Amino acid sequence: MRIAFICTEKLPVPPVSGGAIQIYIEGVLPYLSMHHEITVFGIKSDKLPDEEVFGNVRYKRVLGRTKNEYLDNIKANILDEYHLIHVFNRPLWVLPLKEQAPGSYFSLSLHNEMFMPNKINKERALKCINTVEFITTVSRFIADGVKGLYPVAEDKLNVVYSGVAPALYSPVYAEEHLEERKALRKKYGLDKHKVVLFVGRLSQKKGPQVLVQAMQEIMEAYPDTALMIVGSKWYGGNTNDTFTHQLKTMVEGLKGSVVFTGFLPPYEIPRHFSVGDIFVCASQWREPLARVHYEAMAAGLPIITTDRGGNAEVIRSGYNGLVVKEFNRPEAIAEKIRYLLNHEAIARSIGMMGRKIAEEQYNWERVANQLLELFATV
Repeated sequence: MRIAFICTEKLPVPPVSGGAIQIYIEGVLPYLSMHHEITVFGIKSDKLPDEEVFGNVRYKRVLGRTKNEYLDNIKANILDEYHLIHVFNRPLWVLPLKEQAPGSYFSLSLHNEMFMPNKINKERALKCINTVEFITTVSRFIADGVKGLYPVAEDKLNVVYSGVAPALYSPVYAEEHLEERKALRKKYGLDKHKVVLFVGRLSQKKGPQVLVQAMQEIMEAYPDTALMIVGSKWYGGNTNDTFTHQLKTMVEGLKGSVVFTGFLPPYEIPRHFSVGDIFVCASQWREPLARVHYEAMAAGLPIITTDRGGNAEVIRSGYNGLVVKEFNRPEAIAEKIRYLLNHEAIARSIGMMGRKIAEEQYNWERVANQLLELFATV
């Protein structure tokens, strides 16, 4: 059947500037397009043509200097020619798009808490829920949040955990990738260190400041440890703000090595996971479920994550990672880092189990198969 994907207005697809939703779409398209014709509507980008076709996938990119302009341009391109219109993370758009294409079925993919009262009012939320055939969510946390606000949505909610392409990641413990890992670590001056890795946007809610505070204690006790921070304030570039300046000032007080890579293109991210020895997700907000967990698992890294939002849903403590309950206490994160540094065999075992789980459970083919099953119900 013919399916339209309506992407958010923030970042283009494919993910030339990054973005979890954009990476998700790119990951499942090769599998979905074996069965359906898919048109991906997204934001215009100077890095991509306005329209292109690859097999059963067509990309249409429109101007969107504001949300309203973007939605209007999407509406101008949407007709009843699509059997199903799958809207990503914008429940507010379902009704106006339905008016434009009344003969199409609709579904919704939720990647954040988009049904909160500050995002959508009750009347419109209920109309949206009644209009869509099904809703997918990236975590049980997101699904339960919608159900708690709108019990009527329960039968339409489906948790579809995101995924990763394990083949793009070189497990840090694999002998055949050891030279590549050594070369990259040497490039950053980290070849003689135990590296604690952070990958994500530099914002307070992502928690790099808490990790930096934890590293004060770690570096005093373990002089050979280093911190590598991969990411920037926002996707696609290296603009700074007050927080990024504060963060870089904070690390000046650390006794060990600290590396800021800044923004890296998405294709560079997988190999940079191989620099680390321990991965830390220090989320301080109600994180839907950070996709860096899947990436760190694919890289074979032992994971430390905070128990925020849906993060802990994919981590079984002591099995494929460690969960920090006291998420805002640097001492609690430092305790977990210290444990892994002191128990290298356990750390290695946790990393190897994470890789196995990524290969078997959190791959794009599994994500696509779950979506295909839902598409078949429409």
